[in-house]
Amino acid sequence: MSRQMLVLASTSPRRIELLRDFGIPFEAVDPGDAENSVSHDPITLVREHAIAKAESVAKKHTDRLVLAADTIVVLDGKIIEKPGSREEAKAMLRTLCGRTHTVISAVALIEKGHTDVRTEETRVSMKKLGESEIEAYVATGEPMDKAGAYAAQGVGAFIIERVDGCFYNVVGLPMSLLYDMLKDAGVDALVTRRQSI
Repeated sequence: MSRQMLVLASTSPRRIELLRDFGIPFEAVDPGDAENSVSHDPITLVREHAIAKAESVAKKHTDRLVLAADTIVVLDGKIIEKPGSREEAKAMLRTLCGRTHTVISAVALIEKGHTDVRTEETRVSMKKLGESEIEAYVATGEPMDKAGAYAAQGVGAFIIERVDGCFYNVVGLPMSLLYDMLKDAGVDALVTRRQSI
C-alpha cells in the first residue's frame, strides 16, 4: 500500500478471514459497541452502523484508511437479527426456509474525515427443510452468531438453494464492491496483493 496498512473496524472472524484470503494487509481493531442506529429502514440501519463503526476506530487512527461493514438479513421488509438462543435460531430458519430473502451490507471507508459508504444487496433462496434438518443444523452451533441464523460459507451452504448477486456479501463483506471503494481511495488491492505475496 502507498500508505500505512488498512484498519478493519471489526473483530468478525469472517471479515478477517476474507481480507486475509484476498491478501489485503490490514490491522483489526475492535470498534466497541458502535451499533446504535434506531432506524427501521434496512438500508439506513446498515449504513449508520457501518459509519458508526468506522468513525469509532477512525478517531484513534486519524492518519489511516479505516474500513467497517455491517450486514443484515431482510424478509418481507422485516430485519432478522442474530439469534439469541437455539430456539430463536430454529424459529428464524423455519421463517426463512422455502423462501427468498435479501442480504444487505453497507461498507464504509473513512480517511482524514472523508467518508465513502456504499451498499450491496443479494437475494438468497433457502431450501424447504424438515424439522429434523433444522434441528441438525442448529446443533452444529453455526447459526448462533449469524444474521438470519445461517452461514453461507459453512454448513449452511447445504440449505441454500440459490444466491443471486455477490456471494461474499452473504458472508459479510462484498469483495468486488470493496475493491472498487479501495481503488477510488487510491489503493489497488490487486497490486497490493501481488506486492504482499
